[in-house]
Amino acid sequence: MISIAIDGPAGAGKSTMAKAAARALGYVYVDTGAIYRAVGYAALERGISPEDKAGVETLLPALALELRWENDVQHVLLSGVDVSAEIRTPAVSDAASKVAALPCVRAFLMETQRRVAREHNVIMDGRDIGTVVLPDADVKIFLTASAEVRARRRFLELQQRGAPDTYEQVLADMKERDYRDSHREIAPLRPAQDAIVIDSSDQTLEENVQAILSTIRGKLQ
Repeated sequence: MISIAIDGPAGAGKSTMAKAAARALGYVYVDTGAIYRAVGYAALERGISPEDKAGVETLLPALALELRWENDVQHVLLSGVDVSAEIRTPAVSDAASKVAALPCVRAFLMETQRRVAREHNVIMDGRDIGTVVLPDADVKIFLTASAEVRARRRFLELQQRGAPDTYEQVLADMKERDYRDSHREIAPLRPAQDAIVIDSSDQTLEENVQAILSTIRGKLQ
C-alpha cells in the first residue's frame, strides 16, 4: 500500500487539497483532524474540559469511534451516530487542539490511523503524520501559508455557515492554535526532515492541487 502524508498548520488547505488529490489518484482520503475533533466533541458533550487529562482519559475506553467512507466522503461516527457536521464548530476545533496535546489521546488514536494506512492507498493529513503516525510514508508534504491567508480562508468558511466570528478573532485564534500546536510536548507541528514544503499562500486551489499531485507523482516514479 502507498501512503502519502500531508502535514501543516490549521487553515493551510490540507483537507480540501488532500481530498482533491486523493480523488485524482483514486486513494482513500483520511482527515485525521476529524478524529481528534470527535474526541474533543465527546469531551465537551460530557462536560469534560479538553485540558483535563484524567477526565479525558476516563472517556476514551468507552469511545466507540468509527470512520466510514461514502461516495469518497469521510464520515465520523461516535457510538453509531454520524457527528461529521457537529465537529466542525470553532469550539470543537479549539477542543481538538487541546485534546491532541494529551499523550493518552494520541496513543488511543494512533492504531486507528495506522490500520487505515495498512489497508488502503491513502492520503492522510494532520499535524504529525509524516513525523509520527506514518514516519515511513512514501511521500511527505508540509503544506503551509501565512497566518493572515489562513485566517481569511477560515473566516470565509465560517461566514458561509452563519457564524458570528470576526476576521480579527479568527486571526487571533489561528495564531494561538499555531503556537499551541508547534510548542506541545507530544508530536509538535513541524515538517518531517524529508518533507517537501509547499506554500499555498499565493496560488489558486487548482494550482496547489496540481503542485501536490506533481510532487506525489515525481516521488513515486
